[in-house]
Amino acid sequence: MGIHYDDKIKYEVLDAYKKGLFGGRKCTAEHFNIQEGTLCVWIRKDKKQGNLDNDIHHKRGRLKEKDIDYKERYEILKKYQAFIKAQREKK
Repeated sequence: MGIHYDDKIKYEVLDAYKKGLFGGRKCTAEHFNIQEGTLCVWIRKDKKQGNLDNDIHHKRGRLKEKDIDYKERYEILKKYQAFIKAQREKK
């Protein structure tokens, strides 16, 4: 039978994962010395309960249509294009 983890530990690990303190699932699992699969199960259960910040993303991780700020994305794209153009002119 597998290792049983205390709820306090689970919440600590999930909190660190949500905040991205150690990177993604793999790095978080390594930091806490748990199996990555165990962390995946905890994340899945947390999402089903609605605790993980999954109200922004739907099942496949894409933004919901209503959450996309097209003006902001356009401004970011314009700044990026200007940056790329400046980089090319330096060469």
